[in-house]
Amino acid sequence: MNVKRTQTFITQNAIYIVLVLLIMGIALYEPAFISVNTLRDILIQSSTRIIIALGVAFILITAGTDLSAGRVVGFTAVISASMLQIPDYSRRFFPDLPQVQVWLPILIAIIAGLLCGLINGIVVSKLHVPPFIATLGTMVIVYGLNSLYFDMDPNQSQPIGGLRPDFTKIGSGFIGSGQYSIPYIVLIALGVAAIVWVVFNKTKLGKNMYAIGGNMQAAKVSGIDVSKNLIYIYAIAGALYGLAGVLEAARTGGATNNYGNMYELDAIAACVVGGVSTTGGIGTVPGVLVGVIIFTLINYGLTFIGISPYYQLIIKGLIIIAAVAFDMRKYSSKK
Repeated sequence: MNVKRTQTFITQNAIYIVLVLLIMGIALYEPAFISVNTLRDILIQSSTRIIIALGVAFILITAGTDLSAGRVVGFTAVISASMLQIPDYSRRFFPDLPQVQVWLPILIAIIAGLLCGLINGIVVSKLHVPPFIATLGTMVIVYGLNSLYFDMDPNQSQPIGGLRPDFTKIGSGFIGSGQYSIPYIVLIALGVAAIVWVVFNKTKLGKNMYAIGGNMQAAKVSGIDVSKNLIYIYAIAGALYGLAGVLEAARTGGATNNYGNMYELDAIAACVVGGVSTTGGIGTVPGVLVGVIIFTLINYGLTFIGISPYYQLIIKGLIIIAAVAFDMRKYSSKK
């Protein structure tokens, strides 16, 4: 293999090389890291973040960005948790609310996320507000709404707990037994990833998304209704954040108005590390999955071997900068 082919191979597979090197480095330092339980824990911790990152990937591929993702996750976590507490819990959010089917609050929370995304899409596509500013505004508004809801009587900003077992089972239940069991939340994340892969690669919306991100003016000239597609894309992303919020509440068995704080930055970073171009038009579902797992590995693996959380932040920051620099060099010639 000559030098050029080696460079091409490294360029095309850099993300996977980084993943393997990370695992090897941590395993050499602490061999106990390589185990089925470790893999299971990493997948569980990655599940909701995968769904959030997939939502953010929709936006990034259109050359946009979404700073509201984390706050929408927190909002929908609070909404679902507030309506799914056990009947005899002493601090029920809605003391007189009858027990409803578990799917109903979940659906309400996902619709709330979808509406947040829909508003983002309308503001960006119809009012022509830059995505960074539009979603920054939505982020602040959603957090304010969530805090008002969370502060309602009789809850008064107390953490929401006492969630029903049929709800928490979604986040902590599993198929099988022992260390080889498969958590429901992992299966849900993989199912969502499969659906998003189909949308990206096999639908007209997916093709339009890449066209808009690659060159918006050319997309308009070719007859693509950019505004309508952007509204659809932001709404889908919002629904994914809503689902992630529901799963986060189910996984942790509670919710507060601070859930999801800064999740959007982790999601954007995971997408960029996973090969989603910051200039739009490029990105794959497998790349996003690997990007999320790399960040979970950094958090989990470095904690596993006793590295200070402060050093972890520095390492994450360096990886993000390196990924963006690599991305800019890789794709600048194509723009």
